[in-house]
Amino acid sequence: MNVDSWIIVTDERRIGGMLAAARQLGGRVTAAVVGPRSLADAVAANGFDRVLWYSPEDGTPAEAYAAQVAEAANAAAPRVVLSSDAPAGRVLLGVVARKLDAAVVASARGVNVVGNGILVSRSAAEGKVVETLEASGTLACIFDGDDVLQIIPQPTAVEDAPIVDPGSSLRVVETELAGADSAGLLTATRVVSVGLGLRAKEDLKQIEELAAAVHAEVACSLPVCDDMRWFESSRVVGTSHNQIAPDLYIAVGISGQPQHMAGVRDAKVVVAINNDPEARIFKNCDIGILGDLYQVVPALTAAFKAVN
Repeated sequence: MNVDSWIIVTDERRIGGMLAAARQLGGRVTAAVVGPRSLADAVAANGFDRVLWYSPEDGTPAEAYAAQVAEAANAAAPRVVLSSDAPAGRVLLGVVARKLDAAVVASARGVNVVGNGILVSRSAAEGKVVETLEASGTLACIFDGDDVLQIIPQPTAVEDAPIVDPGSSLRVVETELAGADSAGLLTATRVVSVGLGLRAKEDLKQIEELAAAVHAEVACSLPVCDDMRWFESSRVVGTSHNQIAPDLYIAVGISGQPQHMAGVRDAKVVVAINNDPEARIFKNCDIGILGDLYQVVPALTAAFKAVN
């Protein structure tokens, strides 16, 4: 049995991963894109069967088009609908799910067809286990699987969706940065992050010196914020706070719990520094340095200073 699917796109996160997951269902895959034309073109370059583009009016957020996307999805009647965990995407997915009377699953890692049912695997217990569910009807999933780079010779044609101006039902009245700390971390290409392996707050100076030598932003694990109170929550990396995708992520004294590592799943290179050979993070990093951070960090700082 082949199953058609829709993917709701409001930003560029995990587009290729969602498409790869939907391809496992064997049917046509349609992307419903709500955003600028550049986003629709980026989606089309991944090789969807159909790209339906909703162009928002200036000052109108993507969420204002939720009902219209839901009506179009209802007419197409896909069996599976996916969205990333982008805030606007979650809202649109919820409205579409209600229209289709679909079961909703969060943290989905993959979907597949078995007989007349759809199997969906999802992260559970804070990422410590993978749970498999079976849906007999329509399914709507917030996708949390790995991204996949899609390369195709010819982009899909972008179709302009017939839309109705939502008027003043929902308008953007003000836009401001969430704060310099958060904005800098979300866009940083290099990040040095610290965990409970650091013994004292005054030792943060060593982390800051390493970050300065690497030209990186400083971040932390959740316990360093919640338990130690050394950082504001805007500096926390993890599923409940900031999910980032730097070119380089240096984790200092971080054990590597699933909820933290999910926050850097899209990082290109993860370097782990830890004195525990059994630390979970060594199974999820590209480069592992086993040793005392109080010796390793100053050595790394000196090495980076020497080449910069």
